[in-house]
Amino acid sequence: MTLANATVQSGQHGPPGSPRSRQGRRTPRINRNAGTWFLVLPALIPILILSVGPLLYGVALAFTDAQSGRTRSTQWVGGLNFQDLLHDTLFWDSFRIGLVWAVGVTVPQFLLALGLALLLNQNLRMRWLARALAIIPWAMPEVVVGIMWRLVYNPDAGVLNETVRDLGLGDGRDWLTGLATALPAVIVVGVWAGMPQTTVALLAGLQNTPHELHEAAALDGAGAWRRFRTVTWPALRPVALAITALNFIWNFNSFALVYVLTNGGPGGRTRLPMLFAYEEAFRYGQFGYAAAMGCVMVAVISVVLAFHLVGRLRGGEDQ
Repeated sequence: MTLANATVQSGQHGPPGSPRSRQGRRTPRINRNAGTWFLVLPALIPILILSVGPLLYGVALAFTDAQSGRTRSTQWVGGLNFQDLLHDTLFWDSFRIGLVWAVGVTVPQFLLALGLALLLNQNLRMRWLARALAIIPWAMPEVVVGIMWRLVYNPDAGVLNETVRDLGLGDGRDWLTGLATALPAVIVVGVWAGMPQTTVALLAGLQNTPHELHEAAALDGAGAWRRFRTVTWPALRPVALAITALNFIWNFNSFALVYVLTNGGPGGRTRLPMLFAYEEAFRYGQFGYAAAMGCVMVAVISVVLAFHLVGRLRGGEDQ
């Protein structure tokens, strides 16, 4: 048998290692999708268990008459909780207060944080110390912040009232129990407590802005305001939109800070939606009704996120 015949009979149509000789052999294909899911699972499983699972359970609970301390089984009531919620003036009052609180904290929080970030971005002496001091409120738990500010607002020996008396502006007042001052006083605390993370995010955006653009604008004769409007703000706008949307969501869902400061009082003037749902669930035992309130709040947050994402997508298309 010749070498050619042996080659033909063995099914090889070319020298070993050539592309023609590898046609008869199949290499196993790696399922890339399976590999990707395998890598994502360690992070996905805790999210499904700790976030998605309770969320779905809460949505299902909103369609039941679940209550605490009852002997009979929970019944499916459909949309009855949502119908009752439409006529619950106390909930809609708390919802209005929650919107006022969220906007009243988010807007000053952003403006003050922007000014502080612009200041900390300058080449100042001891800048590292100023940056460290600026994030101290962020490192403090909300309960500690609430207790500290209760001492500041104390009507008898609080720092604020002592300062008012020393300046001869009056005898002071009880800031957290006055009907006209409770909500503004709590908003001030919310701004102070939430400003550091906004400052850090904006400062990071400022440091990512190319310094050459500022130098070129300065050489063209642009002043500080014009450089901010034409150079700084366009580069900072994506970060500003993202942190503002997140701040609105965090503030609308606030619980611990207001709970420690006023517990929703006086007369419900600081009862945020989360506080109202908490009272319905754990004070009055209306778990199904409280879950319906939670669904409404999730819907509001989803709308805010939708507007934010649409704005980001339009901004990306414009770029």
